[in-house]
Amino acid sequence: MDTLRKLLEYARPFRKYWPKYLIFTILGLIFGIANYSLAGPLLDFIFKMKDASDFSILEIPDFSPTLDYVKSVFYFYFYKVYQASGIMWSLVFIAGLLIFASLISNVFNYASQRVLVTMRTDVMRNIRKVMYRKITSMDIGFFHNKQKGDLLSTVSNDVTVVQDSVISAFQVVLREPLLIIAYILVLFYYSYQLTLFTLVALPVSGFLIGEVIKKLRREAADAQSILGRIIASFEEGISGIRIIKGFNAHKQVYDRFDKLNQDHRNAMQKMMNRQILATPMSEFLGISIVALIVLYAGYLSVQDETPLSAGSFLIYFAFYYQLLTAAKSIVKEIANIQRGLASAQRIFDIIDMNPAITNDENPVPLKKFTTSIEFKHVYFSYGNEPIINDFNLLIPKGKTYALVGHSGAGKTTLADLIPRFYDVNAGEILIDGVNIKKYDLDDLMKQMGIVTQEAILFNDTVAGNIAFGYPEATEEQIIEAAKIANAHEFIIHMEEGYQTNIGDRGSNLSGGQRQRLSIARAVLKNPPILILDEATSALDTESERLVQDALNHLMKNRTSIVIAHRLSTIQHADSIIVIQNGTIAEMGNHEELLKKKGVYKKLCDLQGFE
Repeated sequence: MDTLRKLLEYARPFRKYWPKYLIFTILGLIFGIANYSLAGPLLDFIFKMKDASDFSILEIPDFSPTLDYVKSVFYFYFYKVYQASGIMWSLVFIAGLLIFASLISNVFNYASQRVLVTMRTDVMRNIRKVMYRKITSMDIGFFHNKQKGDLLSTVSNDVTVVQDSVISAFQVVLREPLLIIAYILVLFYYSYQLTLFTLVALPVSGFLIGEVIKKLRREAADAQSILGRIIASFEEGISGIRIIKGFNAHKQVYDRFDKLNQDHRNAMQKMMNRQILATPMSEFLGISIVALIVLYAGYLSVQDETPLSAGSFLIYFAFYYQLLTAAKSIVKEIANIQRGLASAQRIFDIIDMNPAITNDENPVPLKKFTTSIEFKHVYFSYGNEPIINDFNLLIPKGKTYALVGHSGAGKTTLADLIPRFYDVNAGEILIDGVNIKKYDLDDLMKQMGIVTQEAILFNDTVAGNIAFGYPEATEEQIIEAAKIANAHEFIIHMEEGYQTNIGDRGSNLSGGQRQRLSIARAVLKNPPILILDEATSALDTESERLVQDALNHLMKNRTSIVIAHRLSTIQHADSIIVIQNGTIAEMGNHEELLKKKGVYKKLCDLQGFE
């Protein structure tokens, strides 16, 4: 119930929904009951169980909210029509009342369902909004521990399942219990003996059906978890299609997917078999109870203890059928809700997570970077694997420092620690003499521009990608940034210039073009601190020259931290830091390090670069 309560929290404020829903439901219920109640006298009259004089009432009694009052009003007007126009017009009068009551009942039922649709769509909008903001606010480490497919499955499939179960939950909580209570009261009105017998039999069937659906929630959770892995497999297959074909690994990926697919099929079959068992079981138990009621009603008739006429007896069973329908609906929706709650729990597992990287309770504003970045005795590890060990470095403002070393030495990790993509395990990183954990996270990020090896672009226009994070940028500012990044020339030759859509992840552009757009984005941000992580390593020679030229423009008068495998791109850095095993092995400018004939010299020799 805690998960269901948390789901309904997303429908706040409830006053937008439940008063209207309650009013429409009650009015629909009243007219529905009146509709069935009028059918009894009609049946008695048609089949000559009563004659017209049995309906004669001389005056309408005082108002009371009872079926007796409704019947009295009906009898009064029916008899007047009968006296004035005869039997056929009397039947037309009854039929017209039945049609009118049915129309009004269904109009109110439709109105109540519209309220539920509004609530359902509002809840889903609110949940998706919270989920998106939560996921995008999480620290980078969160995405190392979560499969992308699992997240996508939760956002799409689990949210859809919850959407269907929320409306069911609201209906079960409010509408169905009202129907059951109303029908039981009406059944008591017609015959308390039969109704008492009914109430003894119903809990037995409820208990048996409850046993069937008890395990449904756990089975639904298993099925949804496997579906997440299937979506992840699809995503890997699409993004890795070149490698799959290049290594002729079709059978391997097919076999892995087929196993997941079969597991999901088995889990879904088990869950759905249990889910669909609830309906035929409730049907069988309902018919069994009806048979027992008929038997008991026959006994009462033989004993002359039943107050029901033949028409009233038929109407009694019509109401009892409605009661069974409402009860079966509750059983069916409880089974549906169990599946929805399993999905909801997966959603709340994400929503309830707290980012590992958070603001200090009293953050210090960082309006301007003025002096230096300093690493002091910094340690960091991924899990139990140490990456950075007692690292110390001072980077003065306005200088370009390059980090070089073998793959896995810790270069990118050091760069990721500065914008707090991760937090250090020990030691501290200072900007202007203040621990970066003390700064407001937004202020910290405003001081930095990041260009990575993979140019992360979005399915938007060229201008939209350059102005990403800076939506108020003018057209002139965007064009100027593109010119500095050596991107303007190729942009103006595109079909719609700066308004050309570049496709998913910039798929309509070459690697060099994508990289120059990401540099233009950093130029527009105009950050005082620049982090370049292998920004040219994936490019051909011509693209590298253009991108490197753009980077040189970008780095002017900035504090730059450059990570590079191609040592030719960082030979003019103010200082080159050679990283080995998470600590500094050598440090100096290009000429100084060559003279030392140490690790840096060996790296240069391997690349054929002096």
